[in-house]
Amino acid sequence: MGLAITWLGHATVLIEIEGVRVLTDPVLRDRIGPLVRIGPSALLDGPVDCVLLSHLHADHTDLPSLRALDLTGPVLAPHPAQAWLAARGVHDVRDLRAGAEIRIGHVRITATVARHDERRRPFGPRAQPVGYLIRGSSSSVYFAGDTDLFLDMAELRGSVDVALLPVWGWGPNIGTGHLDPESAAAAVALISPAVVIPIHWGTFALPRPVKRLPDPSRPAHDFQALTKKYAPATEVRVLMPGERTAL
Repeated sequence: MGLAITWLGHATVLIEIEGVRVLTDPVLRDRIGPLVRIGPSALLDGPVDCVLLSHLHADHTDLPSLRALDLTGPVLAPHPAQAWLAARGVHDVRDLRAGAEIRIGHVRITATVARHDERRRPFGPRAQPVGYLIRGSSSSVYFAGDTDLFLDMAELRGSVDVALLPVWGWGPNIGTGHLDPESAAAAVALISPAVVIPIHWGTFALPRPVKRLPDPSRPAHDFQALTKKYAPATEVRVLMPGERTAL
């Protein structure tokens, strides 16, 4: 059954691990608030066994996308999001703090620390952002969510086969609480996964005439070059939205 990864754009990734289908931060629409999709539309085939929400920002916790899923299992969310999500039609939500673990079939999912803004702006709730470590019997995936670089990422060293790391955002620049190509490459050096896949780049932007990156793919390719410099033992796989890779 093995492991396969499909990047659907932004932070939305389908992880197929030992027969379990896990979907991260599902954003399946072509417009989220003021943001418009500039990459291919996200197409998801089949049911999902579990959803992982890293934090409550609208471009990661999209309520219409969540309600539209063919979902056979729980939604894992950062504490204390359960009541807020349930009141908006998202069911079987399990709050997790960093360090908490849940099993989906033979797969273990552990919430990990993330460093990011916990507010859902402008008037939404607060929940402490998390990442997730997804472990099967023979492979593991780390989904960082949104996070800044922090030295305790090194605690994951030796436990991650594939890392899904954000390398940008949706604007011409990014603020605190995010990884850019250089800090994401530094995270790879701390974690030392066998394979890293850059996510959270080249998918959404503000409508024109607002300034955009001239080349939306540049963050991913800058990250690839910097990782080769800082962590040459790690293989970088740059996927296009909708592209699947088996490992």
